[in-house]
Amino acid sequence: MVRILAQNWWMIALRGLIAILFGVTAFVWLNITVAALVLLFGAYLLIDGLFAAIAALRNHGERERWWVLLLEGLAGIAAGVLTFIWPGITALVLLYLIAAWAIVTGVFEIMAAIRLRKEITGEWLLALSGLASVLFGLILVVQPGAGALAIVWLIAAYAIVFGILLLALGFRLRSWRDTADSKREVLRTA
Repeated sequence: MVRILAQNWWMIALRGLIAILFGVTAFVWLNITVAALVLLFGAYLLIDGLFAAIAALRNHGERERWWVLLLEGLAGIAAGVLTFIWPGITALVLLYLIAAWAIVTGVFEIMAAIRLRKEITGEWLLALSGLASVLFGLILVVQPGAGALAIVWLIAAYAIVFGILLLALGFRLRSWRDTADSKREVLRTA
C-alpha cells in the first residue's frame, strides 16, 4: 500500500493543494452565497474524488486494499455530482451532505493510516487529516443551526488544514519513494 501511495505522491500533494486553494478562496469571498458555495464545494468534491479514484484504479490488483481509496474517491464523486444535480438544495441539506462526506472520507483515511503505520513514518499525517475530517463532519451534524457565514469559515478552515496535511504527506511519500528507490539501486549494483 505504501508503494501505491508513494508512486502517486503527487496526486496526494495535488489534492492537498486543491483543498488549500478552495479554503483560501472561501475565506477571500466572505460574501459568497450558499448557491455559489454549493457549486464551488461540488467542484472540489468531484475533483478530489476523481483523483482518489484514478489513483486507486491505476494500482488495481497490485495491492489488496486499493478498493479503500476507490471507495473514498467514489464517495467524493457522488457527493460532488449530487451538489450539481440539486444546486438549489437548502443550506441544511448541503451541511449534512458535506458532513457525511467528511466523516466517510475521514474514516477511510484513518483506516489507511493504521495499515501504513508499520511501513512508513509520518502516517500520523494521514490519520490526523482523517481525524480532522471526522471532527469537521461531526461538528456540522451537531451544530447545524450555525449561520451560513460560519459554515463558509468552518469549511474554509477545514479545507486548508486538510490540504496542508495532505500536501505534507505527499512530500513525505515522495521522500520515502526516493529513499526506497535508492536502496533498491544499491542492492542491484552490489
